[in-house]
Amino acid sequence: MAESRRFKQAVPAAIVVGAGPAGLVAAITLANAGVPTVLAGPSPDDNRTTALLGGSVTALETLNVWPRCAAKAAPLRVMRIVDDTGRLLRAPEVSFDSMEIGLEAFGQNIANRDLLLALAQCAEDLDKLTWVKRKVTAIEPQPDAVTAHLESGESFSAPLLIAADGRHSMCREAAGIDIETRRYRQSALTVCLSHRRPHHDVSTEFHTEHGPFTLVPLPGSRSSLVWVMTPDAAETVASLSDEMLAKEIERRSHAILGAVTVEPGRGVFPLSAMRARVFGQNRIALVGEAAHVIPPIGAQGLNLGLRDAAVIAELAIDAWRHGQDVGAAALLESYDRRRQSDIGSRSLVIDVLNRSLLSDFLPAQGLRGLGLHMIDRIGPLRRALMREGTAPTVNEPRLMRGEAL
Repeated sequence: MAESRRFKQAVPAAIVVGAGPAGLVAAITLANAGVPTVLAGPSPDDNRTTALLGGSVTALETLNVWPRCAAKAAPLRVMRIVDDTGRLLRAPEVSFDSMEIGLEAFGQNIANRDLLLALAQCAEDLDKLTWVKRKVTAIEPQPDAVTAHLESGESFSAPLLIAADGRHSMCREAAGIDIETRRYRQSALTVCLSHRRPHHDVSTEFHTEHGPFTLVPLPGSRSSLVWVMTPDAAETVASLSDEMLAKEIERRSHAILGAVTVEPGRGVFPLSAMRARVFGQNRIALVGEAAHVIPPIGAQGLNLGLRDAAVIAELAIDAWRHGQDVGAAALLESYDRRRQSDIGSRSLVIDVLNRSLLSDFLPAQGLRGLGLHMIDRIGPLRRALMREGTAPTVNEPRLMRGEAL
């Protein structure tokens, strides 16, 4: 791939900083619609996996990205929750079947490297997109534009900058946006593995007293694991040999997948929650982890980030086509309003669920068990939750509905 293509227009309409999935989706969506766009930042190296929910897969299909990587993804047809806390008050096992709401699958699980490669290939094919694979060193908001300065000495200015540069966002700081943070006494171990028994497209989430232990299908007899535990335990487990770690995974999973073999590429990530007080100001819009960070429960994190990208791109495209200012304060206020309820409600639910697992308070455990019992027994409630978990019912971006912008 070329290191960068020189921009044909004098001034781009938008700059996207950060070449992770959310940044790439924002840049591709804008360029697909004819909006001159600069994408700034090198390709990240990420050995994790992502469970893409239905709306995210639809968006990638609409952008012609999904055909480039679909063969490397596994469908998520059933999601199962098992209470493995060993406590006095335990919740019943609950299964969610996508067929119950008329879907072939809730989504698809894919290695981030495969997803990023497909997105990068699509980005390289777009004439209206210039990808400068250099680190951004400074962001300079101005009354009529934002300038991004790169380590190469290049700089680009545009009326809108989309910040997809992660939880330690330089762009967010330049915009003067404050954040609220919360740290958990938990870390997540991530690893992929092969196993003897088939997974049958079932994702199983064991709820333990220290957090979820989640096995998610990958193509063939492979799965990805996200194992949340105390930080000390995570470091200890991560230091085990492949053979010892495989035995520990078999034990913790009650051998539902039979004998397992651990693949190279482990990661340990401290868990925290973060949310920006506003998602856009001073011509800078925040997407993905620049806007919000949530624990890896319920496959919401990256899917929220892709919805961020779809919404800001939709608003910017509409403004650009009508000859309006794509970075105007009114546009960023509209973006903020559209994202607040989706991000706020899902962040709250995940936080409450995570805290209920950690709590030794019997009433809290009882309420969690009662809630899962009601979900298991009340069909309309279960189906409503499945639909809402797969895609928002309010302010769903057009891209997630399969509408080309």
